[in-house]
Amino acid sequence: MGKAKMFKISSINSFTNVYQNEHFTKPVLRNWEEKELDLKGKWKSEVFKNEKALVLELACGKGDYSITLAKKYPDKNFIGIDSKGARLFTGSKTATAQNLHNLVWIRMRIENITNFFAENEVDEIWITFPDPFPGLKYAKRRLSAPSFLNRYKLIAKPGATVHFKTDDLPLFQYTKEMADEGGFKSLYYKEDIYSAPLDFEELEIKTYYEKQHLEKGRTINYLAFQL
Repeated sequence: MGKAKMFKISSINSFTNVYQNEHFTKPVLRNWEEKELDLKGKWKSEVFKNEKALVLELACGKGDYSITLAKKYPDKNFIGIDSKGARLFTGSKTATAQNLHNLVWIRMRIENITNFFAENEVDEIWITFPDPFPGLKYAKRRLSAPSFLNRYKLIAKPGATVHFKTDDLPLFQYTKEMADEGGFKSLYYKEDIYSAPLDFEELEIKTYYEKQHLEKGRTINYLAFQL
């Protein structure tokens, strides 16, 4: 591990907008003071101090979507979630610099999401450019695999929207298939979204990884469905 990466990982320990589940086999969440917290069902009341809609960005990376959406929708609360501390460093530092008080971050594995969010607590979910885990051997690790979709259903309000954006067409088609098999209502499905004028301005947001994909000539796909 390089010095720069080690610096970023250690730095987020002092960031007041970051919560961490460092030992992924133990359902324990701590803040910058190393205080163990129970925020399940309490994110709105204890962290954001309001009852506004709660939106999650899963596998958020550097948090491009979370940051842009938080600025665009100050009437909503946002949480960016990723297991990599070095990635969260960038997003959390940017959010602090821009005084985004409606955005915090969690370092955790998505597999543990039901340990830290209560039933009906989440209003909306974004999944942008997750690892495609190609091959049937790794299909269960995809964030749109049935086991993950069932987790989201447990923590989300009935009718909550899941947004899924990816450059990987097989993953995109797999996700649509899994959503259909799960009985979730399809709201929107489009391959190569930039081949025509965008239907939603939120799709104009380009993540760090999306920009790299576009430079390589890859097409971007978007799906939305209701849990």
